[in-house]
Parts: sequence; structure tokens; C-alpha cells
Amino acid sequence: MTYDVKLELENRVEEYSFGDVAKQANGSAWIKSGKTVILATVVIDETEIVKDDFLPLTVQYIEKTYAAGKIPGGFFKRETKPSDFETLTSRIVDRSLRPLFPKGFGHPTQITIMVFSADSESDMQVLALNAASAALFTSDIDVNSSVCAVRAAKVDGELILNPTLTQLKNSSLDLYLSGTKDDLLMIEMRSIGSEKVEVEDTYEPMLDPMMDPSLGTIVVDTHVSNAMPEDELIEVLDKTEKLLFASNVEYEVAFGPYQKDIKPLDLKLDSLNEEMVAFVKERHMKDIADAMNQMAKSERSTALRNLRKRILTNNIEWDELELKAAIEAVKKEQVRSQILNEKVRADGRKLTEIRPITIDTNVLPAAHSSCLFTRGQTQALVVLTMGGPKDAQMFEGLTDEGTQNENFMVHYNFPGFSVGEASPVMGTKRRELGHGNLAKRALEPIIDLDGQTVRLVSEILESNGSSSMATVCGGYMALRAADIETSDTVAGIAMGMVSDGERYAILSDIMGLEDHDGDMDFKVTGSKEGITAMQMDIKLGGISLNILKEALYQAKEGRAHIIDIMLDAESKIEFNDGVLPSTEFFHIDPGFIGEIIGQAGKTIREMIEKFEVAIDIDKKEGKVKITGKNKEGVQGAKEHIQKIVNAPKKEKIKYEVGEKYEGTVKKIVDFGAFVELPDGTDGLLHISKLSKDKRVENVHDVLKEGEKVTVEILEFKGNKISLGLA
Repeated sequence: MTYDVKLELENRVEEYSFGDVAKQANGSAWIKSGKTVILATVVIDETEIVKDDFLPLTVQYIEKTYAAGKIPGGFFKRETKPSDFETLTSRIVDRSLRPLFPKGFGHPTQITIMVFSADSESDMQVLALNAASAALFTSDIDVNSSVCAVRAAKVDGELILNPTLTQLKNSSLDLYLSGTKDDLLMIEMRSIGSEKVEVEDTYEPMLDPMMDPSLGTIVVDTHVSNAMPEDELIEVLDKTEKLLFASNVEYEVAFGPYQKDIKPLDLKLDSLNEEMVAFVKERHMKDIADAMNQMAKSERSTALRNLRKRILTNNIEWDELELKAAIEAVKKEQVRSQILNEKVRADGRKLTEIRPITIDTNVLPAAHSSCLFTRGQTQALVVLTMGGPKDAQMFEGLTDEGTQNENFMVHYNFPGFSVGEASPVMGTKRRELGHGNLAKRALEPIIDLDGQTVRLVSEILESNGSSSMATVCGGYMALRAADIETSDTVAGIAMGMVSDGERYAILSDIMGLEDHDGDMDFKVTGSKEGITAMQMDIKLGGISLNILKEALYQAKEGRAHIIDIMLDAESKIEFNDGVLPSTEFFHIDPGFIGEIIGQAGKTIREMIEKFEVAIDIDKKEGKVKITGKNKEGVQGAKEHIQKIVNAPKKEKIKYEVGEKYEGTVKKIVDFGAFVELPDGTDGLLHISKLSKDKRVENVHDVLKEGEKVTVEILEFKGNKISLGLA
């Protein structure tokens, strides 16, 4: 393979070949970076043009298992449906490239990205977008801007641009930017939670946190969300954006010689009928305003459709599609001008005002926990189920050495009835997968499941503006309603913006109408102190960091308002104690593990039976996990272990044959009795040693449990001590 272009970028080298493969496509790019090889192709259907007002673009990112020297697992030995990672990567590429197409472009377009060889350190989402953009930029489609991606990480406080996957795994930040040489188009961001070790100078005999008596310190492991403050995020965005812009300049200069001649294609004409627009403005502005007040999408659509039918009865020669476009244009203009001129939104709210919120927890008595979160006309029922390690979702990435386990899952469902549509419930769509992934990224940094598996399912029952953010809020409440510890209180809010080029207005808690007719869809989640996840798509061709900073701080105020409502609801939670499993994680000094387990496992078995729990102990690190069907049993087992560990340690006695001691009869069995000696060691008093004069048939005839007896050390058999009555 001969490469036409070689670019030495920040922490990465990319080589491109144009025109050597896939020559019948409208555009193609073969990219090599490290050991990763990707082919991206662009094909358009020149014979068809879609009349509706949307861009018929489809993006497919496909990983081939042979790229990592693997054969597909399972019964079928060929690639089948796309993985979640493939679907999410396709969405990222789609959202980044869609703004590049010329206005009125209506030809069905297919972008296919195939991974032929995979390097375990390569960032596939960055390379996939870069390859697709190269294929599109050098194609015969009238797209004259390059788009690329830059990822940023923060490792030990140091900012790393274009990190390797190993560096990203050790990072507290995952930031993905895409844009052109002039404009920032998309942001995906999440914080990555981590363990923080704190050491106190003085030692006290405590069970939890973990003790290290040899050092005379107390070691405390705490989980932190690494939520990023707004000012710090803006600083990181500034540095990352500069690299993004500079990289696109390099791409355009390098790819310029390989651009094909532009193919002449028909574009959809702006079919807006000015006569109809003037008619609607003159006679039906009140009807438009009434329709705008119908906040639900289905109600608003019905009102506008009825208006259209009424107008057509008196103007039968008019084209219905042209009239529909005219009404839509007037409605959009009214929504935007009212916001910019009067600072009032269609539903009467101020720009920063949040819709009314109600929160009901544990509304499902048989579920482990649940939350019904309602904000205006958006409603999410979020249900939590707890499980063990075996309940985790198994998956395998292309370059993973083996199967991985996902023990925190967020599944988002969006049935048609939530927006008044008569559509059947089908399989999971890309949008549903993307919204669930956003909610997962928002909540994952604040929890440390330590072996537990948690599944959150968000059922959207009603939608008018960011149901994904309702999923975040309801998801947090469901976690707390299951008594799962969190390091922060996290809420989500959807922001929007309207701009006419000179003026702009930032909107908090946008509804569907403002999302549709606005210029920005900006979702941000986090605590009162910082951001855990963010997703932004810009429709107007870029945004300045000053406006973005203003939007972030307005989002912070809205988030704080929502969090206060959530904290009030959290204080009123009543747990589903009858069905909610309970789990306790804590540490002990590993030196006490032998006493907790007991001789031949006797002590731990007794606890398991008495308290009806399962107990797992990490003998090396002293981690203890207790799980049970109810809190009382789990708490009882924990307290029992605490008593064992905190009990005054008896000094070990070196026993000699012939010595006599007073002991306590602990347990009577058919063949004798176990007697506890002064230092807690058990010895066996065999039935044959209970009398020197006669044969004893029943031990109970001679001894009682709890009775004090004087015994003599007869012999040692390994670790076992044989006793006789003195």
C-alpha cells in the first residue's frame, strides 16, 4: 500500500491513501495509525432526492474481529448485529459530519467505516471520524470543510491530548471534541471516578476503616467522582479546541491535492411560499400562539394540522406541503423572536426558570427500588435491580484479551405513547442507546459497586424536553432509594440557545419546541460543585467559549435548584425493606480472619446460618462483603464480626503435657466434648476419658454445655489437643 499523506499530529501519526481502494465510491480514505487500519467510504444515490426537510445520512461503523486476530464467539462464526460501542461510534460520526452538508442536500448518503486492523492503544472513535471526514472531504460531494476529533485526558493532574487507551484508563477526565478549523461542533465529556486514599496519623482500634497497626495509622479508601468545576473545564476546552482547529488546517492543506471534481447535484430549493407566509402572519398569529401553548408535541401538531385544514378550505388551490412549510416557518420565527425580544418563552417561563418537579420514590412495591421523576411534561420511571457478580453484562471489545464484565447498566426506553404517537414498541434504537449511555456516564463516577451489579431501567412515560436528563435525576434517586452509597448528589439539565447572529439567549430546561427551533442542544450533569458528564450539539456553526462558559454557569444554577428538590425527596425515602437486598462492605485487619472463620470454618458457618447471609472475605486485603435478604441480618453479621475483631485478644499459652487448666464445655458431641481452654484454644475431651472407673454411654450424663471443668493436657496431634478429666 502506497500512502499519499503522512501527518505527525499530537501523540499520533496518521497515514492516508486516496483512490487505491473502493474506487467506485464517491469518496474513500484508507487510514493507518500504529497498527490500526480503517477504510471509510462515502456513497450517494444520485437518482433520488428526499422531499422532506431532513438530511438522509446514514453512518455505519463496523469492527471486524479478524482485525485483532479473533474469530467471533458464539454459535455463528461471523459478525452479526453491531455492538453498543459500534452503534455509539456511528452516532458520534453522524453528529459531527451532518452539519457539513450544503443546505437543501437531499440525496440518500451512506458513510461506511470498517476496521481492518486494530491496535490496542488506538482511539477508534477519533480515527473513525478522521477517516470518514477524509473520505467526505476528498469526495465529489460539495463539502469543503474538514472535521476531526481530539480527545483529552487528565492523568495525575496533567492534561494529555490524544491519549493512548492506557493513559485514558488512568485518567480522571474523558473529553471528546469535534469540529472544523473554525467551529466547535460537538462535545462529549465525562468524569471518571476513582479511589482516594487518606491517611490519619493516629491509630485507634477501629474495625472500619481498615487498620494497619504496624504503621500506627488509619488508612481510609474513599470513592470520589472527580466532577470537574466549570472554570477548569473551560480551560481544558480552550487548549483542546486550539489543537482541534490547528489539526483541521493541516488536514485541509494535506488533502487538498486529492479532492475530486465536485459532482453537480440538484439541491432542494427553498420552497417557502412568501404569499402564504404573509397570509398566515396577517390572519392567523393568534392560532399560531394557541398552538405554541399546546406544549405536548402531539397536541401542538394536531393544532397546527387543524389550522392548515381550515386555511385550505378557503384556499383550495394552495399546495398543502407549501402551506405546512409556511406555517412552520412562522411558528419558528415567533418562538425565536419572542425569546430574543421579550425574554419570554412559549410556555411563559423566564429564560432561567425550571419547570415544576415532583419526585415519588419506591412507587413499585415489588422492585428493589424505583423513582417516578416528573419535570413539566417529561416523566421518567426509573427502576433499579441489584444483583451479584454473575449478573453483570459480559462483553468483549475488539482488542480486549478476554471477556469483560459491566456491572453498572443504564437502559433507556422511549415508547411512542410518551409523545402521543401510535407506534409499536420495537427493538432498541440508536437514540435510546445513546441516551442510556449518557445517563450511565453521568452516574457512574459517583458509585463504587465493589462487585455488586446494578441495572437501572428508565421507562419514559411522557416526553417534552430532555428525557435523558430526567433519567439522570430519576436514576440518582433510585440509587438512593436502594440505599446505595453515592459520593455526590447528581442531577441533569438540558440547555438551549437562540441566536440571530448578533443577539443570543441561553435557555434553561428546554422543552421539545425549543430544542426543535433552537440553535443548540446542550445537556450537562453533575453536582453543585462540578460536572460529571456533558453532551453538546451545535446547529448554527460553532460557539464561542465565552458563550459556552455562560451556559455552563447558568446550567450550574439550574442543577443546584433541581438538587435541592432531590435532597428534600431523598430525606423522605421509605425503603422496600421486604424485597430490597442488603450489602455491607468494610475492611478488617487480615490478622483476625482466622478467628472469624474459626476452626474448620465453624464460626463463619454459624454466622451464615444464624443471620441468613453470605459472607465473602478477601484474606489478603481484609475486605469483607456481607449480603442478605434483609438489613437486620446483614447488620447483625457485621456487628458479630466487629465483636470478634474488637474483643480483647487473649494471650496465647504454651501448653505442656501433664498440665491442668480450668476450661469451659463449648459443645457436646457423640464422641465427647470440645472444651475451650483459657486462651480460647479448643481441645477434645473424648468420651473414653470422662471416667476412670466405668464406661460412659452418654456424654450428657456427665457434662453440660457451658459447664466449667478442670482438664489435663494428655497429648498433641498436630494442631489438635487431647484432654482428660483431672
